[in-house]
Amino acid sequence: MEDQNNFPNPTSNSDQSLDPAVEKKRQAMIERLSNRHQARVQSKDSDSSPSFESTETFLARFSELKQSITSEIDQIEQALESFTKGDLDNVSALINDLEKLLAENSYHLPSYEVRASLKIISELRESLDNVSVKMVPKKKFSFRSKVAKQKQPVVAIVEEPKVVSSDKACIMLDTPGFRNREGEVLVENLKGKNMGEFTLSNLGSCEVRLIGRPRAIFIHRLRNCKVYAGPALGSVLIDDVEGCVFVLASHQIRIHNARRCDFYLRVRSHPIIEDSSEVRFAPYCLHYDGIEEDLTESRLDEETGSWENVDDFKWLRAVQSPNWSVLPENERISSLRVSTADS
Repeated sequence: MEDQNNFPNPTSNSDQSLDPAVEKKRQAMIERLSNRHQARVQSKDSDSSPSFESTETFLARFSELKQSITSEIDQIEQALESFTKGDLDNVSALINDLEKLLAENSYHLPSYEVRASLKIISELRESLDNVSVKMVPKKKFSFRSKVAKQKQPVVAIVEEPKVVSSDKACIMLDTPGFRNREGEVLVENLKGKNMGEFTLSNLGSCEVRLIGRPRAIFIHRLRNCKVYAGPALGSVLIDDVEGCVFVLASHQIRIHNARRCDFYLRVRSHPIIEDSSEVRFAPYCLHYDGIEEDLTESRLDEETGSWENVDDFKWLRAVQSPNWSVLPENERISSLRVSTADS
């Protein structure tokens, strides 16, 4: 994370050309972002995140953070010339914190609260993207050159050179994840990276390969996709998927609005489904170089059998839920090996 006290000025004579009131607002925002950055560092050092005992306490904290992020985005939009891309990156980091807060508390939240919170996070991301697009033309040449040079390895992996031809696409690569893609093989090698949360959103007929260990995975609005992922340290949260195959390992996996999907899981707690139908479950079957080490470090090296003990929160009867089933052995993928080389 870039030091908040060393942001480059938007122009070489910033202190002389900017309105004093605007400059005062910018400095106040940078101070707030710096304070939040220090709080995030301390949180990471302690390797713990807030976990709330009641839905009301979580919602109060979530709402507080959401209002704060909205305020920061509004201030940037009202005075674009006063802020830099570094300011946008730090607001994006605050949204990541909000995603992490939801992921680590979603297991105990009502399903409608999880869906509402996901929608809010998506709207915040969209608002930040819109502000980013407005800012890019003002720094078009220096910004695009810098991003294209730094992000070229990622573009090479997914074999999609058009990514660097769009200012908006370059901005999207600044946040971890794949969004708004159709018919592509998307590969992310997280080995050796201090990766937090990874997002898959609005994908159609794509194959996604995540090699390594993210902290959490958020999956939203996928159609006819295949997702093969290494172990997540925390949670996997899935919403609005259809006709997909997922190969996932995590401590907690919660699934909303899934239709006609197969899940190959390794999970320490019971998988949870809600508002889902025709979903089938089987054991985790993914292999790549170094996965044994990743599973061990994630404390997921042991097969607990929890993948077949699914809790359907919308089926409260004593008999088996009709919404899910165990995938018959003769229809399962027995072993699946992936790499970055054959993408």
